[in-house]
Amino acid sequence: MYQTAFRRIAPILATAALSGACATDQQIEPPAPLFQEVPVQYPLDLWDRDVEGETLVRVRVSDTGAVREVEILESSGIEAFDSAAVAGAMEMRFEPATRNGKRIEVWARLPIRFTKRPGRGGGA
Repeated sequence: MYQTAFRRIAPILATAALSGACATDQQIEPPAPLFQEVPVQYPLDLWDRDVEGETLVRVRVSDTGAVREVEILESSGIEAFDSAAVAGAMEMRFEPATRNGKRIEVWARLPIRFTKRPGRGGGA
């Protein structure tokens, strides 16, 4: 039903915001989501009222691909969307970022769209 509807992430990870990287560092390959679906639950009351929005979060992806921390960079303006985005992002798994062939921990931006329209970031 609607409570278990998943939203797709917007066009893959937005540019990885890498902490600790500087101009002299070798090229860093950003983390990649392991699954096409983001485990974000669309708040049922907002689904029923056809409310849509987008929350931009920043995730700290460990060298094993687990999400260690999530921060909201840009709120959707709706607390229920922001909370659902954070909870869903914490459940994600990634192929870790690498530098010089070694897995590293990085921060990456992730837009999460709440929409009922196919082709706009999701649709159940």
